[in-house]
Order: sequence, then C-alpha cells, then structure tokens
Amino acid sequence: MTLTVLNVAYPLAPVGPDAVGGAEQVLSMLDRALVRQGHHSIVVACRSSSAAGTLVETPAETGVLDETAKSRAQRAHRAAIAAARARWPIDVVHLHGIDFDAYLPGDGPTLVSLHLPLAWYPPDVLRPAREDLWLHAVSEAQQKTAPPGSRLIAPIPNGVDIDALNEMRSRRNFALVLSRICPEKGVHLAIEAAKRAAVPLAIGGQIYPYQTHVQYFADEVAPRLDRRRRFLGPLGFSAKRRLLNAARCLVIPSLAAETSSLVAMEALACGTPVVAFPNGALPNVIEHGKTGFLVNDVDEMASAINASADLDRETCLGEARHRFSLDRMILAYMDAYRALAEFGASHSGSRAAQ
Repeated sequence: MTLTVLNVAYPLAPVGPDAVGGAEQVLSMLDRALVRQGHHSIVVACRSSSAAGTLVETPAETGVLDETAKSRAQRAHRAAIAAARARWPIDVVHLHGIDFDAYLPGDGPTLVSLHLPLAWYPPDVLRPAREDLWLHAVSEAQQKTAPPGSRLIAPIPNGVDIDALNEMRSRRNFALVLSRICPEKGVHLAIEAAKRAAVPLAIGGQIYPYQTHVQYFADEVAPRLDRRRRFLGPLGFSAKRRLLNAARCLVIPSLAAETSSLVAMEALACGTPVVAFPNGALPNVIEHGKTGFLVNDVDEMASAINASADLDRETCLGEARHRFSLDRMILAYMDAYRALAEFGASHSGSRAAQ
C-alpha cells in the first residue's frame, strides 16, 4: 500500500535534519522514512525548512513572535493545507503543532502527535468527536497525565537514529546542555551547577524571538556565562553529534514535564550519561546510577556532573539500542498511517453507498 502523507509542522518553527525542537526532528525523521519506503511525503512548514519529500512552504515570521504573528502563520498554514489537499490525494494528514486545532482540516483521516505536556493543550481538543481524528502521546508517562475524558490512541514512543549519532569519540572534560532557551528549560540552573562542579559547560540552543524567551536569556542566562560556561547558539546535526559524543554528560535542567526527551535518548545513543531533574518522562528514560542521575536541586546536579565521569558509556549505548530504536518508532507510525488510511477509505465507501 503506497501512501501519500501530509505532515504539518508547528507554523513558527522550521523543520529539517538540523531542526532544534523535538517535534520538528520527529517530523523530519518521518519525512525521510516515508521517502525511503517509496511513499509520497508532503511537508507543510515555514520558510527555511527542508524536506526529503515535497515541501510546501509558508512565510516565515521574522519579527517578534506575538499573538498577531502566530495568527498570521496559522492562516498561512490553513491555506497551505487546503491547497495541498486539493492538489494531491492525501491519505493521512499528520499534525505536530501544539496549536493544531487552529488549522485542523474539517474531515479526512488525521493523526495528531501531542509532543508537549498534555496540560498545555485545551482539554476540549483532547476529546475529538470525529472517528477519523486520532490523537496520541509520545510516551507512556505522558499518556498517564491525560485529563479525564481524553480520547487518545496508544502512545507512539519516540526513537533516535543511533547509528547516525554514535561516533564514540574520546571523552573531554565538559558538560553539555542542548535546549531551547526559555524559562521552563531552566538553563540558568545548569550553569550554576557547572560552576559548583568546577566543570566547563557548553550550551547549544535556539532563542526564539518570543519576548519571554529573549528576556529570560538577557536576565538569567547571559549574566551567568563566563569563559568556561559558553553559549554556542543553535547547532546543526553534525555539531550536535560531535558535542554529544565528546561530553562527559548531558545536563537537562528542565522545569517542565518532559514528554519524552529526545535529547536524552540522543545522548545515550552516543554513550553519554544524562543528569536531569526527574520531571515528566525523564525517570523512564534515565536509569539512576546506571545511565545517568536524577537529581532534585542544583547541589545534587553539581555532584552528579562530577560523578557522571564514572558511568560506563557502553552501558548507556546498550540501553539506547535496546529501548530507543528509530526503526521501532517508524514502524509504529507507518502502522498508524495505514490503519487510518484504511479506516478513511472504508468509511468514505460506506458514505458513498448511502
């Protein structure tokens, strides 16, 4: 069964192999997998995106990302989705943005990946009335936080391309943060912990032009930087891989309920242990004392950064291979695409016969 799948990105974030956000990376992996398997992949995303399949670009917002900019981008996405559905025989539409309800097609087989904490979505959007609209979590831990009355299919856990990530470079004496730069990611806490541990820290990440994000960097991150704690800006895949393979540990100081933590899986795929607060799904990704440390405050984080040098990188890699396979994730999505496409075909046939 050859499929035509329309993947729709969050309107304000570009997608591609060098994308920063987890949702954008998952979309890019699905796009490449669809093309490799001989399907037709169509991607709706803002300018500066790249796709292995057919890219339908919408204008990029270059100023402050306020509500006006968001509404403008959502309108452009609605128009692009409608144009794509009119041009190609779409089997499944797959939405990835937190604001998916703003450009949700009114009919047709549709899958929604809930990449962010479920509490961040309006409760009513988690109760779809249509039988051909399927929503899913990206981890069992996230699924358990669904509010009463939610209608979600079984979770489709994230995976990472372990062979593409792993280089097994020689370890160097620095800790690493890879994150969006915003208040809920707690990057300033990692800087404080690295200082107390007397360990250099490299920070890779994107500062999106939301007012709160820019202000957070100016007030909380920039003043804490020094010669040994440096902000590198956004990193492409090659730079990210190089740093993940060389770091003594990855630090995840997130204050939010992480739904899956793709970057933690990427670190383990590089044989690099993870030091993190036990928020959201992170306790299900990290095995304390074996593949990293779960900590409760900055002092514990500092101690764990030092202790991470004693953890075995082959153990981290082995856990990644066993638990975070990209092939497993792709297979689950392909199964969902086929089931939705078949559901849509059978029900459209039933309606036509009535």
